[in-house]
Amino acid sequence: MARVALMVRGMDCAEEVATLRAELSPMAGVRTLSFDVLNGKMSVEYDEQEIDPERLKAAVARTGMTAETWLDHAEREGTSDRARVARSVLTGLSGLLLGAGFVAHGAIAGWPQAIGTEETAGMPLVAKLLYLGSVVAGAWFVAPKAYYALRRFRPDMNLLMCVAVAGAVGIGEYFEAAAVSFLFALSLALEAWSVGRARRAIAALLSLSPTQARVMGPDNNEQLIDAASVAAGTTIVVKPGEKFPLDGRIAKGETTVNQAPITGESVPVPKRVGSEVFAGTINEDGAVEVVTLKPYADSTLAQIIKMVGEAQAKRAPSEQWVERFARVYTPAVMCLALAIAVVPPLVSGEWSLWLYRALVLLVIACPCALVISTPVSIVAALVASARQGVLIKGGLYVETPATLKALAFDKTGTLTEGRPSVQRIVPRSGHSEEELLRIAAAIEARSEHPLARAIVEYAAGRGFRPEPASDFRAIKGKGASAVLDGRSFWIGSHRFLEEQGQETEELHAELEALASSGASVVVIGEQEHVCGYIALSDRVREEARQVVARLKAEGVSHLVMLTGDNRGTAEAIGRETGVDEIHAELLPQDKVTAMEDLVRRFGAVAMVGDGVNDAPALARATLGIAMGAAGTDAALETADVALMGDDVSKLPWLIRHSRRTLRVIRQNIVASLGVKVLFVALTFAGYASLWGAIAADTGMSLLVVFNALRLLRAGEGSS
Repeated sequence: MARVALMVRGMDCAEEVATLRAELSPMAGVRTLSFDVLNGKMSVEYDEQEIDPERLKAAVARTGMTAETWLDHAEREGTSDRARVARSVLTGLSGLLLGAGFVAHGAIAGWPQAIGTEETAGMPLVAKLLYLGSVVAGAWFVAPKAYYALRRFRPDMNLLMCVAVAGAVGIGEYFEAAAVSFLFALSLALEAWSVGRARRAIAALLSLSPTQARVMGPDNNEQLIDAASVAAGTTIVVKPGEKFPLDGRIAKGETTVNQAPITGESVPVPKRVGSEVFAGTINEDGAVEVVTLKPYADSTLAQIIKMVGEAQAKRAPSEQWVERFARVYTPAVMCLALAIAVVPPLVSGEWSLWLYRALVLLVIACPCALVISTPVSIVAALVASARQGVLIKGGLYVETPATLKALAFDKTGTLTEGRPSVQRIVPRSGHSEEELLRIAAAIEARSEHPLARAIVEYAAGRGFRPEPASDFRAIKGKGASAVLDGRSFWIGSHRFLEEQGQETEELHAELEALASSGASVVVIGEQEHVCGYIALSDRVREEARQVVARLKAEGVSHLVMLTGDNRGTAEAIGRETGVDEIHAELLPQDKVTAMEDLVRRFGAVAMVGDGVNDAPALARATLGIAMGAAGTDAALETADVALMGDDVSKLPWLIRHSRRTLRVIRQNIVASLGVKVLFVALTFAGYASLWGAIAADTGMSLLVVFNALRLLRAGEGSS
């Protein structure tokens, strides 16, 4: 089995995708087809024994489009520019010839005849030739697709236009034919431009990452090389004001980094030795040495660009509805037009009049604006969300947040910061706070437990360097022991204290009270007595309570917390954040059961978690949302929506953005169909003309495109 990527010229909307599927899917050897309209890319999985890429290209050519082997970004931009220029030149030429024909018609035959206010016996030959030239230039890119549609008995908007133009020429309405041809070419150019604008927005993401990296050589000399050739594990230097070319970890130096291009964070983030940095982010302060973690093609930024491109192929429900509607609508309109052209004349004998009205109906019934409206809206919404640090995996998931009735949070790293920190130090038995912290840091310096790391970091912040301890021994699941200054100390949990037999009723009550408030307690002691204890807790995010309130204000009626932590801690966090329901001490399978119950009760439910431990629950939810996915491959792959930064405040924005997108889509659909209904009525009343119908359709295409592209400006304040 082999796979090939092809660049398809002329594939700008869902109608072309349907045409390509109809042509290639039945071919022997073709296994799967996938399309990226945003980048004009078609991927084919095929059996090498039965078919080859050249036959696939030939099949694409039979649709009126052309296919070439997929090129890299720079080459693709150059060829895309040439295609856009060719389309623009022919569209402009069609308009010029139309104008010249109109001027020649008026100058030779008189303006009353040119504007249709006077009956004439004929039209000047030069005007006819100019109008016909306009028809040819305007239909140059349309005719091949119309021919394919006719040959395959799959009527589409290209065939509708060509039949209308040919019919107008046939009854001597050359000006009308030229006007229809030019305005339809203009509408297609607008469609290509709107998709092109979305493509350029994605290209802007790509340009965030520099193409060169400053690599440290073996003799500490720096040299600029192509970032794509830098292997993982290489040391690079990034100076102040420069962008990080690859994902990596700081090995030397400190700085602050503007991560807005990846995470949407507006405030620069401090970075020191050991901190991760991402390609495309901006080094603001100090020069740093970075050890790269991934090759250029696998960076977080590259994955974002790839996934936004692929997301466009996952169609939203509105998009699927429009496609199904157009599939039935277009043949029905052709049949209706044929009936109008034939039936009334059998009664009245006015063949020319009713043929003209049938052609007007074909033109106004063209679903161009309707077909454009939804895909452009979805693409614009996807790009706008990526700019906000919210990666949405497809059109389906753009619409889902607008319908949510309930939302479930994982606790750790979502409602809380996900990092335990020291809250209280309580010395006993004559020890001082400093002495207790010194003992704890010395023992915990050898441990990798999250609580141990928090104690060591806190001690370092207070100016304590861990002293060397000997005879360190980890006691699995309970604590550790070590010898410090010739004295043996132990450190561990409340349960470990009970095993030592040194607990008093007073101390037990203190520790139980701390546990019920959500704190974790580390007890320090020696053989003779308990030295004291340190209380740590995972702090609630500052914005968590506000976010919960904002979600309720947005109409998410039920907010739930699902956690594997103990009930006391869970209830304390729940009270502080204001969630409606708490489920504690859950295993991963228990979270799935709880999610199934929520889906049964509320219908549309989202789950917000870390994208790794919560994967089963994320998959079971109507919408899975991964927190802090920047640099986390598993999170990017697991969820339907990935919040690239640890910013839970993006959730209310996501819901507003989804609702705004749905409003724009509905506005476009209603406006497109409304104009058509109006012109159909005018056609039957005898007040509509061919050029007026196509002008209205082109105007509507322009309107829905600009309405959709408003979504590109969606910012934090959008509503």
